[in-house]
Amino acid sequence: MSRPLSASAAWPIALSMGDPAGIGPEIVVKALRERPALQRHVVVAGDIQTLHRALRLTGPREGSAEDALVLAEIDDVSAMARLPPGCMAVVQACAPLQPPVFGRIDAQAGRAAADCIRWAAQAALSGRARAVVTAPIQKEALAAAGIDHPGHTEFLQSLAAAHAGAPVQALPVRMMLSCPGLSAVLVSIHVSLRQALQAVTLERVLQTIRITDAHFRRAGLAAPRIAVAGLNPHAGEGGLFGREEIDVIAPAIAQARSEGVEASGPYAPDTVFMRARQGAFDVVVAMYHDQGLIPVKLLGLEHGVNTTLGLPFVRTSPDHGTAFDIAGTGRASAASLLAAIDAAFEAQSTS
Repeated sequence: MSRPLSASAAWPIALSMGDPAGIGPEIVVKALRERPALQRHVVVAGDIQTLHRALRLTGPREGSAEDALVLAEIDDVSAMARLPPGCMAVVQACAPLQPPVFGRIDAQAGRAAADCIRWAAQAALSGRARAVVTAPIQKEALAAAGIDHPGHTEFLQSLAAAHAGAPVQALPVRMMLSCPGLSAVLVSIHVSLRQALQAVTLERVLQTIRITDAHFRRAGLAAPRIAVAGLNPHAGEGGLFGREEIDVIAPAIAQARSEGVEASGPYAPDTVFMRARQGAFDVVVAMYHDQGLIPVKLLGLEHGVNTTLGLPFVRTSPDHGTAFDIAGTGRASAASLLAAIDAAFEAQSTS
Protein backbone atom coordinates (compact mmCIF):
# COMPACT_ATOMS: atom_id res chain seq x y z
CA MET A 1 0.00 0.00 0.00
CA SER A 2 1.41 3.42 -0.93
CA ARG A 3 1.99 6.03 1.73
CA PRO A 4 1.35 9.78 1.43
CA LEU A 5 4.34 11.86 0.38
CA SER A 6 5.41 14.97 2.23
CA ALA A 7 4.82 17.98 0.03
CA SER A 8 7.14 20.09 2.18
CA ALA A 9 10.23 17.91 1.64
CA ALA A 10 12.98 20.01 0.05
CA TRP A 11 15.02 17.20 -1.48
CA PRO A 12 14.16 14.02 -3.40
CA ILE A 13 15.05 10.41 -2.88
CA ALA A 14 18.07 9.41 -5.00
CA LEU A 15 17.33 6.17 -6.86
CA SER A 16 20.26 4.36 -8.51
CA MET A 17 19.31 2.42 -11.64
CA GLY A 18 21.18 -0.80 -10.77
CA ASP A 19 23.05 -2.99 -13.24
CA PRO A 20 22.07 -1.88 -16.76
CA ALA A 21 22.20 -5.49 -18.01
CA GLY A 22 19.59 -6.56 -15.46
CA ILE A 23 16.04 -5.59 -14.59
CA GLY A 24 16.99 -2.48 -12.59
CA PRO A 25 16.29 0.12 -15.29
CA GLU A 26 13.03 -1.64 -16.18
CA ILE A 27 11.64 -1.60 -12.66
CA VAL A 28 12.81 1.99 -12.11
CA VAL A 29 10.79 3.12 -15.12
CA LYS A 30 7.83 0.93 -14.18
CA ALA A 31 7.78 2.24 -10.61
CA LEU A 32 7.63 5.87 -11.65
CA ARG A 33 5.06 5.15 -14.35
CA GLU A 34 2.84 3.13 -12.01
CA ARG A 35 3.07 5.72 -9.23
CA PRO A 36 3.04 9.16 -10.93
CA ALA A 37 3.06 10.97 -7.57
CA LEU A 38 6.64 9.77 -7.09
CA GLN A 39 7.90 11.64 -10.14
CA ARG A 40 8.24 14.90 -8.20
CA HIS A 41 10.01 13.21 -5.29
CA VAL A 42 12.53 10.85 -6.92
CA VAL A 43 15.66 11.58 -8.98
CA VAL A 44 17.20 8.67 -10.86
CA ALA A 45 20.98 8.30 -10.94
CA GLY A 46 21.52 6.41 -14.16
CA ASP A 47 22.40 6.38 -17.82
CA ILE A 48 19.96 8.19 -20.06
CA GLN A 49 20.29 5.81 -23.04
CA THR A 50 19.86 2.72 -20.88
CA LEU A 51 16.77 4.24 -19.30
CA HIS A 52 15.38 5.19 -22.72
CA ARG A 53 15.76 1.52 -23.70
CA ALA A 54 13.86 0.52 -20.56
CA LEU A 55 11.19 3.10 -21.36
CA ARG A 56 10.67 1.63 -24.83
CA LEU A 57 10.70 -1.92 -23.47
CA THR A 58 8.07 -1.23 -20.83
CA GLY A 59 6.22 1.47 -22.80
CA PRO A 60 2.68 2.51 -21.89
CA ARG A 61 -0.27 0.25 -22.44
CA GLU A 62 -1.51 0.31 -26.01
CA GLY A 63 -3.85 3.22 -26.56
CA SER A 64 -3.16 4.71 -23.13
CA ALA A 65 -1.79 8.20 -22.62
CA GLU A 66 -2.37 8.38 -18.87
CA ASP A 67 0.67 6.28 -17.95
CA ALA A 68 3.06 7.83 -20.48
CA LEU A 69 6.41 8.94 -19.09
CA VAL A 70 9.09 11.30 -20.37
CA LEU A 71 12.73 11.21 -19.30
CA ALA A 72 14.11 14.60 -18.34
CA GLU A 73 17.90 14.79 -18.03
CA ILE A 74 18.96 17.29 -15.36
CA ASP A 75 22.32 18.42 -13.99
CA ASP A 76 21.24 18.96 -10.40
CA VAL A 77 18.29 18.03 -8.21
CA SER A 78 17.34 21.70 -7.87
CA ALA A 79 16.09 21.55 -11.48
CA MET A 80 13.34 19.09 -10.55
CA ALA A 81 11.05 21.88 -9.40
CA ARG A 82 10.90 23.23 -12.96
CA LEU A 83 9.91 19.96 -14.62
CA PRO A 84 6.36 19.58 -15.93
CA PRO A 85 4.16 16.67 -14.81
CA GLY A 86 4.86 13.32 -16.40
CA CYS A 87 8.66 13.65 -16.27
CA MET A 88 11.16 11.32 -14.64
CA ALA A 89 14.22 13.30 -13.52
CA VAL A 90 17.49 11.60 -14.54
CA VAL A 91 21.05 12.60 -13.69
CA GLN A 92 23.70 11.12 -15.99
CA ALA A 93 25.64 9.62 -13.09
CA CYS A 94 28.04 7.43 -15.08
CA ALA A 95 29.95 7.59 -18.34
CA PRO A 96 27.47 7.42 -21.25
CA LEU A 97 26.78 3.81 -22.18
CA GLN A 98 26.01 1.79 -25.22
CA PRO A 99 23.33 -0.19 -23.35
CA PRO A 100 24.80 -3.64 -22.65
CA VAL A 101 23.40 -7.00 -23.69
CA PHE A 102 20.70 -8.13 -21.29
CA GLY A 103 21.55 -10.92 -18.89
CA ARG A 104 25.34 -10.90 -19.31
CA ILE A 105 28.01 -10.06 -16.76
CA ASP A 106 29.68 -6.94 -18.11
CA ALA A 107 32.48 -4.93 -16.50
CA GLN A 108 31.24 -1.72 -18.11
CA ALA A 109 27.79 -2.34 -16.67
CA GLY A 110 29.29 -3.02 -13.23
CA ARG A 111 31.28 0.22 -13.39
CA ALA A 112 28.18 2.19 -14.41
CA ALA A 113 26.17 0.67 -11.56
CA ALA A 114 28.90 1.60 -9.07
CA ASP A 115 29.08 5.16 -10.38
CA CYS A 116 25.31 5.55 -9.95
CA ILE A 117 25.48 4.24 -6.38
CA ARG A 118 28.33 6.65 -5.66
CA TRP A 119 26.37 9.62 -7.02
CA ALA A 120 23.27 8.73 -4.98
CA ALA A 121 25.27 8.25 -1.78
CA GLN A 122 27.15 11.49 -2.23
CA ALA A 123 23.88 13.31 -2.85
CA ALA A 124 22.56 11.99 0.47
CA LEU A 125 25.81 12.67 2.34
CA SER A 126 25.89 16.27 1.06
CA GLY A 127 22.24 16.89 1.97
CA ARG A 128 20.94 17.05 -1.61
CA ALA A 129 18.90 13.85 -1.25
CA ARG A 130 16.73 12.82 1.64
CA ALA A 131 17.45 9.08 1.24
CA VAL A 132 18.92 6.52 -1.14
CA VAL A 133 17.09 3.66 -2.84
CA THR A 134 19.13 1.25 -4.94
CA ALA A 135 17.97 -1.01 -7.76
CA PRO A 136 19.66 -4.43 -7.97
CA ILE A 137 23.32 -4.86 -8.93
CA GLN A 138 25.30 -7.86 -10.18
CA LYS A 139 28.15 -8.61 -7.79
CA GLU A 140 30.27 -10.40 -10.40
CA ALA A 141 29.98 -7.37 -12.68
CA LEU A 142 31.14 -5.14 -9.82
CA ALA A 143 34.15 -7.37 -9.31
CA ALA A 144 34.89 -7.38 -13.06
CA ALA A 145 34.87 -3.57 -12.92
CA GLY A 146 37.46 -3.63 -10.14
CA ILE A 147 35.07 -2.54 -7.38
CA ASP A 148 36.49 -3.99 -4.19
CA HIS A 149 33.17 -4.44 -2.40
CA PRO A 150 30.92 -7.51 -2.56
CA GLY A 151 27.64 -5.61 -2.46
CA HIS A 152 25.70 -2.42 -1.80
CA THR A 153 26.02 -2.58 1.97
CA GLU A 154 29.80 -2.70 2.07
CA PHE A 155 30.17 -0.15 -0.76
CA LEU A 156 27.87 2.37 0.93
CA GLN A 157 29.62 1.81 4.25
CA SER A 158 32.95 2.62 2.59
CA LEU A 159 31.59 5.75 0.91
CA ALA A 160 30.05 7.03 4.14
CA ALA A 161 33.22 6.35 6.13
CA ALA A 162 35.36 8.14 3.53
CA HIS A 163 33.01 11.13 3.61
CA ALA A 164 33.42 11.30 7.38
CA GLY A 165 37.19 10.86 7.16
CA ALA A 166 36.94 7.74 9.32
CA PRO A 167 38.06 4.12 8.91
CA VAL A 168 35.39 1.72 7.72
CA GLN A 169 35.50 -0.11 11.05
CA ALA A 170 34.34 3.07 12.77
CA LEU A 171 31.01 2.91 10.91
CA PRO A 172 29.51 -0.52 11.65
CA VAL A 173 26.51 -1.32 9.48
CA ARG A 174 24.10 -4.23 9.24
CA MET A 175 21.66 -5.55 6.64
CA MET A 176 17.98 -5.87 7.53
CA LEU A 177 15.56 -7.70 5.27
CA SER A 178 11.85 -7.15 5.82
CA CYS A 179 8.60 -8.37 4.34
CA PRO A 180 5.08 -7.89 5.70
CA GLY A 181 5.12 -9.49 9.15
CA LEU A 182 8.83 -10.32 9.45
CA SER A 183 12.18 -8.52 9.74
CA ALA A 184 15.64 -10.06 10.13
CA VAL A 185 18.97 -8.34 10.85
CA LEU A 186 22.17 -10.20 10.00
CA VAL A 187 25.33 -10.54 12.09
CA SER A 188 27.38 -11.16 8.92
CA ILE A 189 26.56 -10.47 5.29
CA HIS A 190 28.42 -11.36 2.09
CA VAL A 191 31.05 -13.82 3.24
CA SER A 192 31.50 -17.56 2.91
CA LEU A 193 29.66 -19.77 5.36
CA ARG A 194 32.97 -20.70 6.99
CA GLN A 195 33.78 -16.99 7.50
CA ALA A 196 30.23 -16.37 8.71
CA LEU A 197 30.65 -18.94 11.46
CA GLN A 198 33.89 -17.28 12.51
CA ALA A 199 32.09 -13.92 12.63
CA VAL A 200 29.76 -15.12 15.40
CA THR A 201 31.66 -13.41 18.20
CA LEU A 202 30.34 -11.81 21.35
CA GLU A 203 31.35 -8.38 20.06
CA ARG A 204 29.62 -8.71 16.67
CA VAL A 205 26.44 -10.24 18.08
CA LEU A 206 26.22 -7.52 20.74
CA GLN A 207 26.94 -4.81 18.18
CA THR A 208 24.20 -6.19 15.93
CA ILE A 209 21.68 -6.17 18.77
CA ARG A 210 22.61 -2.57 19.63
CA ILE A 211 22.33 -1.38 16.02
CA THR A 212 18.96 -3.13 15.66
CA ASP A 213 17.63 -1.61 18.86
CA ALA A 214 18.75 1.89 17.85
CA HIS A 215 17.11 1.57 14.43
CA PHE A 216 13.73 0.50 15.76
CA ARG A 217 13.77 3.15 18.49
CA ARG A 218 14.37 5.81 15.83
CA ALA A 219 11.44 4.29 13.94
CA GLY A 220 9.19 4.92 16.95
CA LEU A 221 9.28 1.73 19.01
CA ALA A 222 10.06 2.58 22.64
CA ALA A 223 11.29 -0.92 23.48
CA PRO A 224 11.65 -3.13 20.37
CA ARG A 225 11.38 -6.84 21.08
CA ILE A 226 14.50 -8.40 19.60
CA ALA A 227 14.66 -12.19 19.26
CA VAL A 228 18.18 -13.56 18.82
CA ALA A 229 18.49 -16.77 16.84
CA GLY A 230 20.92 -19.48 17.82
CA LEU A 231 23.60 -20.69 15.47
CA ASN A 232 23.27 -24.43 15.90
CA PRO A 233 20.31 -26.83 15.53
CA HIS A 234 17.88 -26.40 18.44
CA ALA A 235 20.05 -23.45 19.60
CA GLY A 236 22.74 -25.92 20.63
CA GLU A 237 20.51 -28.08 22.83
CA GLY A 238 22.35 -27.07 26.01
CA GLY A 239 25.77 -27.60 24.45
CA LEU A 240 25.08 -30.97 22.84
CA PHE A 241 25.29 -29.49 19.33
CA GLY A 242 27.82 -26.73 19.90
CA ARG A 243 28.69 -24.17 22.56
CA GLU A 244 28.31 -20.91 20.60
CA GLU A 245 24.95 -20.24 22.24
CA ILE A 246 26.42 -20.70 25.72
CA ASP A 247 29.80 -19.04 25.25
CA VAL A 248 28.97 -16.24 22.78
CA ILE A 249 25.31 -15.53 22.01
CA ALA A 250 23.76 -15.74 25.49
CA PRO A 251 26.46 -13.47 27.03
CA ALA A 252 25.85 -10.91 24.26
CA ILE A 253 22.11 -10.98 25.00
CA ALA A 254 22.78 -10.59 28.74
CA GLN A 255 25.01 -7.58 28.11
CA ALA A 256 22.39 -5.98 25.85
CA ARG A 257 19.69 -6.53 28.47
CA SER A 258 21.88 -4.88 31.11
CA GLU A 259 21.89 -1.82 28.82
CA GLY A 260 18.10 -1.70 28.70
CA VAL A 261 17.61 -3.53 25.41
CA GLU A 262 14.66 -5.93 25.23
CA ALA A 263 16.59 -8.78 23.64
CA SER A 264 15.93 -12.44 24.33
CA GLY A 265 17.12 -15.86 23.23
CA PRO A 266 19.00 -17.59 21.84
CA TYR A 267 16.09 -19.32 20.18
CA ALA A 268 16.02 -22.34 17.91
CA PRO A 269 16.56 -20.99 14.39
CA ASP A 270 13.94 -23.29 12.87
CA THR A 271 11.06 -21.80 14.90
CA VAL A 272 12.03 -18.25 15.89
CA PHE A 273 11.01 -16.72 12.54
CA MET A 274 7.57 -18.33 12.77
CA ARG A 275 7.15 -16.91 16.29
CA ALA A 276 8.19 -13.45 15.09
CA ARG A 277 5.70 -13.59 12.24
CA GLN A 278 2.99 -14.54 14.73
CA GLY A 279 3.73 -11.34 16.66
CA ALA A 280 5.94 -12.49 19.54
CA PHE A 281 8.85 -10.29 18.41
CA ASP A 282 9.44 -7.16 16.35
CA VAL A 283 12.63 -8.40 14.69
CA VAL A 284 14.97 -11.38 14.63
CA VAL A 285 18.76 -11.10 14.79
CA ALA A 286 20.09 -13.91 12.60
CA MET A 287 23.62 -15.26 12.77
CA TYR A 288 24.37 -15.35 9.04
CA HIS A 289 23.05 -14.38 5.60
CA ASP A 290 20.95 -17.37 4.55
CA GLN A 291 19.61 -18.08 8.03
CA GLY A 292 17.84 -14.72 8.00
CA LEU A 293 17.12 -14.22 4.32
CA ILE A 294 15.57 -17.54 3.40
CA PRO A 295 12.47 -17.10 5.61
CA VAL A 296 12.02 -13.45 4.64
CA LYS A 297 12.31 -14.13 0.92
CA LEU A 298 10.11 -17.21 1.13
CA LEU A 299 7.36 -15.21 2.80
CA GLY A 300 7.51 -11.98 0.86
CA LEU A 301 10.03 -11.65 -1.98
CA GLU A 302 7.74 -9.52 -4.14
CA HIS A 303 7.25 -6.98 -1.36
CA GLY A 304 10.52 -7.45 0.50
CA VAL A 305 12.79 -4.54 1.41
CA ASN A 306 16.49 -4.44 2.23
CA THR A 307 17.46 -1.67 4.67
CA THR A 308 21.02 -0.80 5.68
CA LEU A 309 21.24 -0.02 9.39
CA GLY A 310 24.02 2.20 10.75
CA LEU A 311 24.54 4.55 7.79
CA PRO A 312 24.25 8.34 8.28
CA PHE A 313 21.41 8.34 5.73
CA VAL A 314 18.40 6.14 4.97
CA ARG A 315 19.07 3.44 2.37
CA THR A 316 16.65 0.79 1.13
CA SER A 317 16.46 -1.54 -1.85
CA PRO A 318 14.28 -4.29 -3.29
CA ASP A 319 14.69 -7.75 -1.78
CA HIS A 320 15.72 -9.40 -5.06
CA GLY A 321 18.55 -9.43 -7.56
CA THR A 322 19.13 -8.49 -11.17
CA ALA A 323 17.02 -11.38 -12.55
CA PHE A 324 19.23 -11.84 -15.62
CA ASP A 325 16.94 -14.65 -16.78
CA ILE A 326 14.06 -12.25 -17.47
CA ALA A 327 15.98 -9.00 -18.10
CA GLY A 328 14.80 -7.36 -21.29
CA THR A 329 11.46 -9.16 -21.40
CA GLY A 330 9.46 -6.43 -19.68
CA ARG A 331 8.06 -8.99 -17.22
CA ALA A 332 9.86 -7.77 -14.09
CA SER A 333 7.62 -6.48 -11.31
CA ALA A 334 8.29 -3.12 -9.65
CA ALA A 335 6.43 -4.13 -6.46
CA SER A 336 9.52 -4.67 -4.30
CA LEU A 337 11.13 -1.45 -5.56
CA LEU A 338 7.96 0.47 -4.75
CA ALA A 339 7.96 -1.09 -1.28
CA ALA A 340 11.57 0.03 -0.87
CA ILE A 341 10.69 3.58 -1.90
CA ASP A 342 7.78 3.62 0.52
CA ALA A 343 10.05 2.32 3.28
CA ALA A 344 12.62 5.03 2.54
CA PHE A 345 9.99 7.76 2.82
CA GLU A 346 8.68 6.29 6.05
CA ALA A 347 12.13 5.82 7.60
CA GLN A 348 13.29 9.29 6.56
CA SER A 349 10.22 10.90 8.10
CA THR A 350 10.99 9.28 11.48
CA SER A 351 14.79 9.66 11.44
